[in-house]
Amino acid sequence: MALVVQKFGGSSVASMERMRRVAQLVAAERERSGRVVVVVSAMGDTTDELISLAEETGPLLDDREMDALLSTGEQQSAALLAMTLHNLGVPAVSLTGWQAGIRTEAAFSRARIRRIDPERIERELDAGRVVVVAGFQGVTAGQDITTLGRGGSDTTAVALAAVLKADECDIYTDVDGVYTADPRMVKSARKLSHISYDEMLELASLGAIVLQPRSVEFAKLYGVRVQVRSSFTREAGTLVLEVGEMEQERIVTGVAYDLNVAKVALFDVPDRPGIASAIFKSLAAESINVDMIIQSANRDERNDISFTIARNDLSRAVPVVERVGRELGVSGLAFGEDVAKVSIVGAGMQSNPGVAAAMFEALASQGINIQMISTSEIRVSCVIDAASVEKAVNALHRTFKLDQPDD
Repeated sequence: MALVVQKFGGSSVASMERMRRVAQLVAAERERSGRVVVVVSAMGDTTDELISLAEETGPLLDDREMDALLSTGEQQSAALLAMTLHNLGVPAVSLTGWQAGIRTEAAFSRARIRRIDPERIERELDAGRVVVVAGFQGVTAGQDITTLGRGGSDTTAVALAAVLKADECDIYTDVDGVYTADPRMVKSARKLSHISYDEMLELASLGAIVLQPRSVEFAKLYGVRVQVRSSFTREAGTLVLEVGEMEQERIVTGVAYDLNVAKVALFDVPDRPGIASAIFKSLAAESINVDMIIQSANRDERNDISFTIARNDLSRAVPVVERVGRELGVSGLAFGEDVAKVSIVGAGMQSNPGVAAAMFEALASQGINIQMISTSEIRVSCVIDAASVEKAVNALHRTFKLDQPDD
């Protein structure tokens, strides 16, 4: 018998009506494959509602207690789905993350999975039950409940698929696959039949919210075959595969954008060893991730340094940068929230020169100024004015003919 892991996001289980539809999909998969493990997120806006409740307790929100609270949303979904399956005549059992053997590091709200002991899950599968696991959570060696961060249920599902050696991991969401661009912004965006792990990881990291980046890392590391599909249709979705399993006929696979961007600049920074370390080590100490970095040419033994961070980290970054700026004796600082990042991604870019130039030309044709540039082997990203994002994404989609089907 085959083993399939299915993951259903919050929108898929947002109401009991949708929960019953999910139960029917699970029952159909069990009939087809024989062995099914299901991972569920919290229903609809449950997580946000729990956060709001916690905020009513006062300004001090203990990280340990927040994880204990937020983990209950997924437990609720798991129990309700198991009961719904019972009423369809399908034997099922719900398990919390720790009952499912998910062990994590002791980092509340952003824990990483250390290991998974699948003994309990395998025992339940051998007894003929569908196993419904509460996603987004695990337990430390000291028996404290932890959560894996936003989108952590994707990571739960792929990690379980890896350790159980599942034949496939289906990620069900409110979209029917991975598109060449955000279909809400680009009317001609096209659903992809397949995409490589590396391309999906880049798109997920650059703003495409279909899959959580850590889940793609797991899939690539352990060779988990992932399919992104809709819980509202029966259509096939997008397969995420190793590049060797697919022909690489596309130069650019997709266009992504990210509005959660802020730009920070330090002017007249002393040009000597250890300066960059002092700046970015201070930010790292506050768990602030830095993305793109640009250092200007040296003049009078001083440089300007600009970098980007997540916009929602800016309020924490400002006092850090101001303190470091005073210590280094910079002449000035600037902070900007009116920027965004647009990116093109494609494994075919490695062997096709001129892709970056075509991107820059497309943006220039729309009168869009590029403030910063960052590249990898399969990605080019540009920071632009936030007001120009829609125009930029549509121009890039047209330039690389992403509305046309593959040959």
